[in-house]
Amino acid sequence: MKARKYYFILFTALILFLTACNTEMGGGEESAAAGSDGEDTQSVDVVEDTKIEASDPASSPELALNRGNTVVVGLQEPGGVFTPHFNTSGYDGNVQSVMFPPLVDIDESGEPYPRLAESWEISDDGLTYTYHLRENLKFDDGSDLTAHDVAFTITLLHDPSYPGSTDITEANVVGGLDYKEGDAEEIDGITVIDDQTIEIQVEEPNARSLTMLGGEVLSESYYGADYSKGNLDYINDLHLKPLGAGPFKFEAYNPGEEIRFISNEFYYNGEPEVDTFIYRTSEGDSQQFFQTGELDYSAFPADQDNFELLQSLGYANIDLYTSSNYSYVAFNHESEIFQDPNVRIAFNLGLDRQAYIDARFQGFAELANVPVAPVSWAYTDEIEPFPYDPEEAKRLLEEAGWKEGSDGIREKDGEKLRVYFFTTDGSGGNDIFVTLAQENYREIGIDLQIEQMDFNALLSRVDNGDHDLVSFSTTMQPDPHIGVEAFHSKHTSNTFRGYENPEVDELIDAAVAVSDINERAEAYHELYAKLQEDPPMILLNYNKVLAGTNARVEGFEPNGIRGISPSLENLRIVE
Repeated sequence: MKARKYYFILFTALILFLTACNTEMGGGEESAAAGSDGEDTQSVDVVEDTKIEASDPASSPELALNRGNTVVVGLQEPGGVFTPHFNTSGYDGNVQSVMFPPLVDIDESGEPYPRLAESWEISDDGLTYTYHLRENLKFDDGSDLTAHDVAFTITLLHDPSYPGSTDITEANVVGGLDYKEGDAEEIDGITVIDDQTIEIQVEEPNARSLTMLGGEVLSESYYGADYSKGNLDYINDLHLKPLGAGPFKFEAYNPGEEIRFISNEFYYNGEPEVDTFIYRTSEGDSQQFFQTGELDYSAFPADQDNFELLQSLGYANIDLYTSSNYSYVAFNHESEIFQDPNVRIAFNLGLDRQAYIDARFQGFAELANVPVAPVSWAYTDEIEPFPYDPEEAKRLLEEAGWKEGSDGIREKDGEKLRVYFFTTDGSGGNDIFVTLAQENYREIGIDLQIEQMDFNALLSRVDNGDHDLVSFSTTMQPDPHIGVEAFHSKHTSNTFRGYENPEVDELIDAAVAVSDINERAEAYHELYAKLQEDPPMILLNYNKVLAGTNARVEGFEPNGIRGISPSLENLRIVE
């Protein structure tokens, strides 16, 4: 069974990598009121992405200047599972990204480029993938990394006892399900040609297979020494003793303090100039840690106050960029209220999303129109976002049988149009949203009830389908499929439970059935248009990331697809 997936990002967290941890929407302390003209107007200009060099690098705090050839970055406490493909926490994924480059990575525009694989070929029919590994690849203990390790990794992900969230079955490797669900002792579709070449056959074309099969590689001699089919429990003992092939290798993990890495002399692209890389996991204010010099790099909630703060620090190089994630409100489609797509359209039309975005983000976010961010090749601006149109929302609710009651709240079959919105405690960004949403929805006859709870309780209740509405934000998305796969009727996500549309299924399938980016983009654009007719959610905004780097460090190149991980090998200390 596929692992259930939730896609959230806490706006106040450090958003570093594509695997950033999943938590709920939050931030700020402003308040908002609905527009009175019924128009979805943009009253605050969107702040353009920008890079600003430090105005006074010499003003860096002594604590940073005296650190020597070490770089420190803040990170929320991980879960301690540092083996790729086995973690459930995105912060563990951040740790893994330092040590485990994939065969094929994704660049800032969302297109694949070679890492451990020097090149690859895909057959004309899209059914055979051949990866050519670089010469003399080594794991960080000096042992050889070969095509046999790639074959072992893909086999491990098909193991019937595999507990992680990498659903390799999506790639449809020939013989993969026979190994996972039957008595097969090997996977027929995997052929090791030689130490540097592996050929993998799949049963049907899938554009994501290139990167899914070309992911992070586990050492067979290390992670497979005790392997027997159907028993992967032994790997639990290796999670805190990772063996990778990245620019830095694991040295120590002190829970609540730091994860420490040292440069890897066996890294295929050359040993990094920086001797030590540290993730600081101590609890505290990341802004303060950056100001005192305890951190060399930090992401900040993207707003005007933090932008001005970084500008006031003469030693801060500033990066403001659009992330590949988006925020939204999910409907529980198993609720009778949301069975009618026109009701869901009314909920979209009846919410002044632009007023929320202006008040909450002050220009540091953009109204979302499709479920993929503008940084992606799959984005289009030809799909108009739902406008704020309370009168049309009222008309659609009337047509759906929801008639205005004596107290202004609509009724149908003796039931009030009362919906429950789940949120976590103490989040200022949610305060803005719920205040505005309650006012907007009351105006069109909807009684929006707010239930606040801690995050784990929220997840449990969403799992049980107790909610009507819940707000989330996706992780960074290297591929647009990640932002829409949960709408497919065969997906196991509880976030969009009950959503089913055969035409949407066909369009999602079509968008991954071809490898050509232009053809895929066209399929996604058709999908977005269909989702306007049968919306699975209320799209809110595309997010920006604001990052500060101490000018004593060069090489950080964060982007909205992969964060900072691909640039770690290029870090150097400025003398």
